[in-house]
Amino acid sequence: MSAAAVNQAAETRADLEKKRNGVKHANSLLKDIVTMRWLVYPASAAKIALIFVLGYMMFEYALPFSVNPFQPFLTLSYRIPESEVVLRLAQNPIYGPTPSYSLDNPVTTALRDFFRSTHAKLFPNEPKLLRYGKGWLDVCFMGFYIIVFSFLRQVITGHIFKPLAARWNLKTENKCVRFAEQGYALTYWGVMSIFGLYVMAFQDSWWYNLDHLWYQYPHWQMRPELKLYYLLQASYWLQQAFVMLLGLERPRKDYYELVAHHLVTLWLIGWSYFINLSMIGTTVFVCMDIPDTWLALSKMLNYLNKNMAAAAVYSVFMVVWSYFRIFLSALTLYSVYADYTKIPAYARTFHPSQGHWLVWWMQCHVFAPLFLLLLLNLFWYALMWRILYRAINGVYGDTREEGEDDHGKEE
Repeated sequence: MSAAAVNQAAETRADLEKKRNGVKHANSLLKDIVTMRWLVYPASAAKIALIFVLGYMMFEYALPFSVNPFQPFLTLSYRIPESEVVLRLAQNPIYGPTPSYSLDNPVTTALRDFFRSTHAKLFPNEPKLLRYGKGWLDVCFMGFYIIVFSFLRQVITGHIFKPLAARWNLKTENKCVRFAEQGYALTYWGVMSIFGLYVMAFQDSWWYNLDHLWYQYPHWQMRPELKLYYLLQASYWLQQAFVMLLGLERPRKDYYELVAHHLVTLWLIGWSYFINLSMIGTTVFVCMDIPDTWLALSKMLNYLNKNMAAAAVYSVFMVVWSYFRIFLSALTLYSVYADYTKIPAYARTFHPSQGHWLVWWMQCHVFAPLFLLLLLNLFWYALMWRILYRAINGVYGDTREEGEDDHGKEE
């Protein structure tokens, strides 16, 4: 056989191998989609997300179509025309007293002013009446960001915090896994705590001025950052629910309480968004995220055997948890009970087309999930005092994770 024929045969074999590999990769991605393994494999999640990004760019910049079918997945939908925003403001005039914005508290007032001035610098040309509504296309947005959070979770845990755990000599696999999980939690809750305060800075209920949760109902003309914040929170908690139900994290002793917490949180997110109570939703998010940031940090220090630093951070966490998850959560719950009648009379009717849902019996539907969430907070509060008591006596660690290292050794 001539050299040219040999080279041609080799090229043919190489082409066939490339085609087989291409089919193999395509089949593998399809299998990951069908079996939901993309929740675990960041490469598969990245490929799925890239399909949507490339599709969006193709329809936006290359194809001669006026409608981009990928737009609802990547960007917010249902922008309200400015004329309609003005009309709705005229139909539902400002009700109740002017909010004080906690003028008696210079710290929170300065924080609010900081977020508002930062927003003005970042978006100097944003229309004053830029508002969004809601609809079924929001499900598309959440679906895409469930994929994004799956990718981020695996990358942050597997490629950032697990290598850090190995570098800092965490010896057991269970501790490495838990350290990485808490690293992701610290990253998410830290970012969303700041984002939540930023969103709240534009609301009349800033720093738990709870009367104003009710005066301006319905809250259905959403600022863009509010809608983005709400949908990202929904995407995160849905993704976390998939992680828990599919057993991607080793269950703790309070597994069923965590499942209940996830279900109640999703109930609160969906229900408050559906019946136009996004302002109260923001206050609840901030109550949850800020304490959880400190909890994640204290647990990471504990895994690293930095016992004194962990105890110091945990002490701060107990104060923060007591204030946000107990005191402010109870205050919000009481506001549902005592201030519900501050809703304008015209809005205490059942007219969904006008955004009005809060007839008298709806008070129970708002009160119930917040009450269940407070009960769960009190359950964990008791556990946390037990952990603090043990730490004072020189025993460090989360009682919910006891025995995990022994279990890992047995395996």
